[in-house]
Amino acid sequence: MKNPGSQSDSRPSVATLTRLRRRLAEADATLLAIRHGEVDAVMGAGKRDNRVFSLQGAEHAYRMLIECMNEGALTLTSDAVILYANQCFAQMVRRPLGQVIGSSFLHFISPEERVRLRPLLRRATRAGAKFAVHLNARDGTHLTVQLSLRPLARTLQEGTVLGLVVTDMTEARRNEKLMRALAHRIVVVQEAERTRVALELHNNITQLLIAVQFSSQALADKLTVRDGPAKREADTLRSLLSQTAAEVERISRNLRPSLLDQLGLFAVLRPTCTEFAARTGVAVQLAGTPLAERLPADTELALYRIVQESLKNVEKHARARHVSVSLRQTSAFVRLVITDDGIGFDSRHHAARRKDQAVLGLAGMRERAACVGGTLTIKSGLRAGTSVTVVIPQPTGTTAAAAGKAA
Repeated sequence: MKNPGSQSDSRPSVATLTRLRRRLAEADATLLAIRHGEVDAVMGAGKRDNRVFSLQGAEHAYRMLIECMNEGALTLTSDAVILYANQCFAQMVRRPLGQVIGSSFLHFISPEERVRLRPLLRRATRAGAKFAVHLNARDGTHLTVQLSLRPLARTLQEGTVLGLVVTDMTEARRNEKLMRALAHRIVVVQEAERTRVALELHNNITQLLIAVQFSSQALADKLTVRDGPAKREADTLRSLLSQTAAEVERISRNLRPSLLDQLGLFAVLRPTCTEFAARTGVAVQLAGTPLAERLPADTELALYRIVQESLKNVEKHARARHVSVSLRQTSAFVRLVITDDGIGFDSRHHAARRKDQAVLGLAGMRERAACVGGTLTIKSGLRAGTSVTVVIPQPTGTTAAAAGKAA
């Protein structure tokens, strides 16, 4: 039979309990420091000597950097559960960080965008993805952001862990609007100046040249056959003046064709294509019929300038033999297509490789289409020709009278 006193002797002493509690507190403090990234390494006792183990807490500096970012930074599971988020993202959605971590990222976007996001999340586990969504903040506001997803690691618990960077596009969209407004203003000022120069050329320079041409003709008529060299010189001068007057008139028409205001877009495209073919030797086919209704004046002018710039690019760069210009109108949109059979270019590398006027011309055409609410796309390939397509939504109730008022 055991002595009751021996039972009490087997119990831990107060000193032992105190020492164990202190070690447990130290262990808890160490784990907390490791979790917060305050410990870079731990020294452990080995069989022969002490060993140093580096910890992931050494990434504390990177965590501090992420917390200072002006972009949201998150890590997600493959089913969009948020494992980590920085304060910037919490501020974007107007929620405390504790309510963000552990929740689903899908809660912060609309149901329609959730449907679009789910397949992108699956794709991002392999190669990453980038797309734009609207974040729903707690106060009911919506924030346009760009999401950049990349696979980071694979764990047994969560599967593939995704890294997500959330970029606020508000300022970028605002700057884009300002740039678009500036581009539109530049186009308006440019067209006003072209109109002024065209009128100056037509009303002054062309008239002066014609007057000098008549004078040279009168001089040539006064000369007789005996004044052979002088008469031939006068005839040459008259012919040169006639060519100069015709060229100035052509420049004046290109700056601001009066037919565009009077008869509409299709009426001015025909002589433009005919003149281009006669001057360059490149065959031009104009397809389509006159539009059933006049377009707004700024739309007609934008389409005409795009045709002009496209033909200029064909003349300078394409080495084409044939060009087709097609203009179609439906109840929903107006579609303009300019196609050539020239040498083309690699559209993926063209903008990065060339910084000349051709690239600026393509950018200008896009801006002109955008200024009237349309889109411009360019398809090209080496030795495969080039196709420029412009689609502009058709305003309802467009009439010739409305176009005249816009002019």
